[in-house]
Amino acid sequence: MFKTLINIFRIPELRNKVLFTLFMLAVYRIGYHVPLPGVDQAAMDKTAQSGDSGSPLSRLADYVSLFSGGNLSQSTIFGLGIMPYISSSIIFQLLTTVLPSLEKLQKEGETGRKKIQEWTRYATVPLCLIQAIFWLSFLNNSDPPMVVPELRGTFTFWLMGITSLTAGSIFMMWLGEQIDEYGLGNGISLLILAGIVARMPFAIGLLVEQTSFSQAADATKQIGVGKIIFLVFSFIFVVAGSILITQAQRRIPIQQAKHTRGRRVYGGQRQFLPLRVNHGGVMPIIFAQSLMLFPGVFFGWLAHAFPGVRAFEFLNTEFARGEYVYIMTEVALIYFFSYFWNTVQFQPKEMANQLRDYGSFIPGMRPGKRTADYLEKVMVRITYVGAAFLSIIAVVPTAVSASMKIDWHITAFLGGTGLLIVVAVALDMVQRIEANLLMRNYGGFLSGGPGQKGRRIKGSQF
Repeated sequence: MFKTLINIFRIPELRNKVLFTLFMLAVYRIGYHVPLPGVDQAAMDKTAQSGDSGSPLSRLADYVSLFSGGNLSQSTIFGLGIMPYISSSIIFQLLTTVLPSLEKLQKEGETGRKKIQEWTRYATVPLCLIQAIFWLSFLNNSDPPMVVPELRGTFTFWLMGITSLTAGSIFMMWLGEQIDEYGLGNGISLLILAGIVARMPFAIGLLVEQTSFSQAADATKQIGVGKIIFLVFSFIFVVAGSILITQAQRRIPIQQAKHTRGRRVYGGQRQFLPLRVNHGGVMPIIFAQSLMLFPGVFFGWLAHAFPGVRAFEFLNTEFARGEYVYIMTEVALIYFFSYFWNTVQFQPKEMANQLRDYGSFIPGMRPGKRTADYLEKVMVRITYVGAAFLSIIAVVPTAVSASMKIDWHITAFLGGTGLLIVVAVALDMVQRIEANLLMRNYGGFLSGGPGQKGRRIKGSQF
């Protein structure tokens, strides 16, 4: 591994990409510590420390902080994170499958994709404005107040706040695009990865503070050595399982038809059509967890507005994090969005037509409708397995936190959206570095063949 790391910095082009990527991530982390004008950071920190970790507001703050790298105790110019741009991208991705004009534009190639990307950037601005207004309204009307008294409710506070949050989110979008063009890896994904990894020191510090051998530990929240060993092995096991399922494929054999031209016969090769088991990636969990924020807020408001009504109190209790109804509803939503996302993204009819046009077929299946029906049947089956995996990943942090009485900020690294994003982005980064090294005949992280031991190509400039 160390030899591979040295080889990365031997190649000037790869070295420059890695250093540029690290520099952009450093700029992002520096900007995250620039506070929002007019916000009382001390009051926010006090409110966050005294708040309920299972409340709907706390769950909303935790979900938003996943894409901004912080927590409720801080409000910075990067407070909105990259979430508005991600939301805009998802909207246009869904509209592409619904609107024929956008679908036609996407099929035009690079020019069409650039046009859709431009519209995505434009749509990010109004989303930033809407989310900034909601966040500033919460800060301005909170009890206790989180805005300095001189600026509370003034036009100056609203102007500075909306402008700063919108500019910060747009700047993060620009950083991601710069990494895409001049760096290594997907820029937006790397920004999210940096935000998630930045929360790990806080979780480790919280774990050390709550251990039984720490004098500062609360007697009701002590974590013994046995629980720490369990957390370590659980983290290793869940990460290994996430890598396995993320890379898992269902390979369908494809036979290429033979073509005779003159005296030569072309084709006839046997290949495979890989179908990912977790085709939806992290999107089903994102959609499910986003919707699970609303029942807690809604039933909490009903229980507060109509005190004494047992039905509202029961629903408010059952839709708290870790409860049975909450978990089962989240699992059902994950299954629903897994099939929904595959229905939107996976087009078996188009794939069958492409196989027919290229002169390929699935052995035992006639080209056309029979092939499309077979692909759809296979995808339905493997989606069931992929959705089950996503459900386990989503439930593990909540179940461990509720059963072992461990803070959710610690168990959050045992699964959920953040872990899947970290695994997917890390695998993509390793594969990109691997491709650059093997292209220049250097051994990579995942390769160790006899012909890949760092030899240089004769006459190569490297």
